[in-house]
Amino acid sequence: MPSTNRLRNVTVTLEEDVAQWARIEAARRDTSVSRLLGELLKERMGKPAGNSAAKAAERLASFGKRHKLSLRGLKIKDLINEGRR
Repeated sequence: MPSTNRLRNVTVTLEEDVAQWARIEAARRDTSVSRLLGELLKERMGKPAGNSAAKAAERLASFGKRHKLSLRGLKIKDLINEGRR
């Protein structure tokens, strides 16, 4: 049966610490908890969650503008590794 792109509402029950993490992670990614969960589930299915590289670049540019940072000369892997420290 072919998949449709129609969105469905679902109710999810989470432990408080998991819900708190989801809210923080969604805010960090500048998205909603609902979209975050949808993207995570889609990734687990092995399907790309839209153009995530372009979305990441947009979020990065937006972050740089909001915080008046110049991101020239930086490589994405350097930023990712910096976030892990």
